[in-house]
Amino acid sequence: MLDIELIRMEPEKIKQGLSAKNVDPQIVDVFLDLDNRWRELTKNTDNLRAQLNALSKERKIDEAKIVKENIKSLEKDLTELERQRTPLLNKFPNLPQTDWPVGKDESDNKVIKTVGGEPKFDFEPKDYLTLAKQLNLIDIERAGKVSGSRFGYLLNEAVLLELALINFAFETLVKKGFQPVIPPVMARPEIIINMGKIKFIENDDLFYLPKDNLYLAATSEHTIGPMHMDEVFAEKELPRRYVGFSTCFRREAGSYGKDTKGILRVHQFDKVEMFSIVKPEDSVKEHEFLLSVEEELMQALKLPYQVVQNCTGDMGWGDTAQYDIETWMPGEPSSTGSDQKTGQYRETQSCSNTTDFQSRGLNIKYKTADGSKYVHTLNGTVFGIGRIIIAIIENYQTKDGEILIPKVLQKYIHLKKLSMPQ
Repeated sequence: MLDIELIRMEPEKIKQGLSAKNVDPQIVDVFLDLDNRWRELTKNTDNLRAQLNALSKERKIDEAKIVKENIKSLEKDLTELERQRTPLLNKFPNLPQTDWPVGKDESDNKVIKTVGGEPKFDFEPKDYLTLAKQLNLIDIERAGKVSGSRFGYLLNEAVLLELALINFAFETLVKKGFQPVIPPVMARPEIIINMGKIKFIENDDLFYLPKDNLYLAATSEHTIGPMHMDEVFAEKELPRRYVGFSTCFRREAGSYGKDTKGILRVHQFDKVEMFSIVKPEDSVKEHEFLLSVEEELMQALKLPYQVVQNCTGDMGWGDTAQYDIETWMPGEPSSTGSDQKTGQYRETQSCSNTTDFQSRGLNIKYKTADGSKYVHTLNGTVFGIGRIIIAIIENYQTKDGEILIPKVLQKYIHLKKLSMPQ
């Protein structure tokens, strides 16, 4: 959540930030009206409590009874105001970084770097589903019979390829000081809200288990961040970095008709995720560091990609700044719609700075010489496993229908290529 004092002191700045994120800035005036009434009632209630204490000490019982009734009445009004005020505060997204591109949607995103370039084939490249079917790597038909649409079985060497990617990621990041963690995949509703992920709930993008009052996490971030809820770090303990692996679950609400076949956009997927906890003055630098880790791994895999700055209208609700890495997938239909060309860049990783937006909701701080301050938190995708497998299959395909294994993964999978079953 946003700092209430910031909303009170700089309402115009808040309005500008909300407008940049496509949120109606009038919410600021509505909130401040409720907040002013709440503050006045709080002040009056505190004054009456002080009066009650004085009357109690003087044993003026009848007068004290009247004050008690007045306090009860004000407390009832306070409760009602709080019932309106707190949910309204959750309607405020994090403010975008002032130097970040402003735009309404993904069409206003800014490509800042392209690495590797589109591979040149001396044959017509196939899409990953065609190749995966030939090599018996992915089965969406049987998964459909078992679980419905947007599910798939990974089979045979595809499973080994996933495990190789996980091992490669963890070995690399642990050497960089990241602590490995396998977090829970369920969280209570208040945890999701306090993590600044209320939009997942409002957009019906999370699977909910009503009997247990739990949501299935859409990413490891949802349950790694709350691990330190209500804790205070020593300054020397920061930065604290985690690398987590988990299965993730999303309804993919709002994506009706998009990527309905295959494993590009599914309800269940595996993911390796970075999560950092840092001092406020270090979060911009940490954001660049997380991006550099993502790029290092992609370059090691020798996959062509581009780095994108997500504009204010396309970044996450709790983000102040967000990068995406989009990987070239030569078997995808052209994004231009041309029949003469195939292939396009598709998002495979993201990397976000959420500043103190999450730590305020979770009450995570660190000690300083002047007291305690809220930490800043950041997150970044190491590998969305399914999408990286797609990229490897399509970029490493051969004319003979084989899939070469990236050299950096060969020591984990003990194969140099995937061939047609005999």
